[in-house]
Amino acid sequence: MANPLEFYAALGAMTDPRAHAPLFADLPRDVASLCKIVQGLMIHIFWAERYGLKLSDERKNEVQIRAVARKLTRILELDPRALSEPRALDQKLVGNCRDFTVMLTAMLQHHGVPARARCGFSKYFLAGKYEDHWVCEYWNAAQSRWILVDAQLDDFQQQALRIRFSPLDVPRTMFITGGKAWQMCRAGQADPDKFGIFDMHGLWFVRGDFIRDVAALNKMELLPWDSWGLMDIGHRKETAEQLAFLDRVAELTQGDVPEFNKVRALYESDERLRVPPVITLYPSGHGEKIELAKEIDA
Repeated sequence: MANPLEFYAALGAMTDPRAHAPLFADLPRDVASLCKIVQGLMIHIFWAERYGLKLSDERKNEVQIRAVARKLTRILELDPRALSEPRALDQKLVGNCRDFTVMLTAMLQHHGVPARARCGFSKYFLAGKYEDHWVCEYWNAAQSRWILVDAQLDDFQQQALRIRFSPLDVPRTMFITGGKAWQMCRAGQADPDKFGIFDMHGLWFVRGDFIRDVAALNKMELLPWDSWGLMDIGHRKETAEQLAFLDRVAELTQGDVPEFNKVRALYESDERLRVPPVITLYPSGHGEKIELAKEIDA
């Protein structure tokens, strides 16, 4: 049986900085400082104009970069200084919540701190809505618990959103993991149409974030518009067998995943969950086949 803390303390395919590992060597180890560094390196594509930055289509395309190693390459192209040096707005890497999360996860794992990305829904962006979102979850050894951290929420966003909690310890009532969201909708405890982003919402959307969370728990942190397995049925309703299967997986993955080894075994053995070598990318509503190995190794 795998030790979950050892598993999450090791770098994964997406979080491995590869040749850029020396850039992480001198970074601080505390989560607060690392969040500041991530915020100094990246800007969220949907917040850029609120900071006063108009992005070109070419710059917006940086959100398609999956692996941390490739992100670091682009960060250095924009500004070759040490990662601890905050970038000017127009020299920050363009990303989204998934990218802030994966970068923080990579930095923590590099220092041997158990950390993982979680995909789910935030309650703190739009009142009465569960907004598609990613956060980092790390093991706090001193407190013997997993803690959710939102690396995206800098001071500006905290003020704009009137955040009343610390982004360094996001309450689990404020961020709902994919599996928990699925359970809430299936039990009639929440309206599926309140889960999503923009004009995309419903149980099919919850299913997508749920499966992405399962993959992230297995250290395959893909883009919000990547699709595979049970996500590929799209808007079609799940069969009774598929619903029963997803209910079982949700029970295993909600919360801080107490039955880690069952999740690992299920993911590795079932193609409905496991990320395949070729996935489908839906950046603008149409499918495009992508070979993941090329994306990671490029």
